[in-house]
Amino acid sequence: MDLPVDADRLREDMGANAAFGRIADDDPEKRGRTNLTGTEANRAARDRLVERFEDAGLAVAVDAVGNLVGTWTPDSADPDAAPVASGSHLDSVPEGGIFDGPLGVYAALESVRAMRDSDIEPTRPVAVVSFTEEEGATFGDGLLGSSVATGVTAPDEALALENDAGETLGEALGRIGYRGDDAIDPASWSAFCELHVEQDTALEEAGADAGVVTTITGITHCEAAIEGEANHAGATAMDDRTDALAAASEFVLDVEAAANEVVATESESAVGTVGSLSVSPNATNVVPGRVEAGVDVRDVNTESMEAIVSAARDSLARLERERGVETTFERPFDVAPTPMSDRLRDAAHDAADAAGLTAIDLHSGAAHDAMRVARVTDASLLFAPSRDGISHNPREWTDWADCAAATEVLAGALARVASE
Repeated sequence: MDLPVDADRLREDMGANAAFGRIADDDPEKRGRTNLTGTEANRAARDRLVERFEDAGLAVAVDAVGNLVGTWTPDSADPDAAPVASGSHLDSVPEGGIFDGPLGVYAALESVRAMRDSDIEPTRPVAVVSFTEEEGATFGDGLLGSSVATGVTAPDEALALENDAGETLGEALGRIGYRGDDAIDPASWSAFCELHVEQDTALEEAGADAGVVTTITGITHCEAAIEGEANHAGATAMDDRTDALAAASEFVLDVEAAANEVVATESESAVGTVGSLSVSPNATNVVPGRVEAGVDVRDVNTESMEAIVSAARDSLARLERERGVETTFERPFDVAPTPMSDRLRDAAHDAADAAGLTAIDLHSGAAHDAMRVARVTDASLLFAPSRDGISHNPREWTDWADCAAATEVLAGALARVASE
């Protein structure tokens, strides 16, 4: 079942969406956008998507947190059958790229149009989804819309989240007209397939047209605090200091060493990062008295993640003994690795073969809405190549031909699953 997509139509949709929140820059290599949930740019992007849904004959639904779904129910489909869904998100990080998120939404829509134009007769409805606040740039920590839809987060809890200006998500969605009252329940879907840009270089290096994700990485965020003693930088002798930042520097290196050890002995895909430091009082002439460190640990294997976290705890215990600091360690965010559905992965490989395209297996080192949906129904994640692996950056780029090829794989997979 080979479904040629309209590459020009897909490019037109992506180009139009890129204009909402576009960052003006004379550098032709920079095509960035800032599209934050609740902004006018976000309203405009949503409005256009709804228009495109309606133009394609899709029934539109909006839930309490602004998740958008357009459903195509052709005459061949049982309207009561569990739909097959596909999509991603429209929001971005500040000064992000134009493909991250929107490619998945508009590729899903183009897949529906390709099925319709090719006279495919699915037996199930097909839904196109745009989840709210996937990036976590404005409200919450990310994957917010899919977390609410799948029951991880209560709607009232999500709507009460505030942005930096003190406006709640509920207020922001109401202001732009996207606080809906429809029910959107991924547990009622037969399957969910998400297409995203890879954000790495595996596909580019392999010369492959698409990636079929085996597992989405687990993610743990840890918060370490190191308490020393603030004191005068000039009047405090070197052997009379309890320097929290010096201790924190060892902690950073210990986490890096632990991650490298795990990569060498257990799992090549493991990573550990100390990505943030808050130093107090943060003055040049004061010995640092307190440091708060944010740790990010990821892998497709839970045991590898636990090994790095355990090493971080051991590092803090050593610093207490050797440097006289006091430490605390918390683990407020923990998501297990998420395997993708075998039947949907098989459908993607079959679609690639039918289209004469190359698809390879790989894992995802970034979180995606598919990992939330996988809690309640079969889910899969496909990748399109990313030039140089650059993402969350105005230089993010996926060639238009690559967008179309990956969309063709998605369309073929959706057609197969929707016709089961």
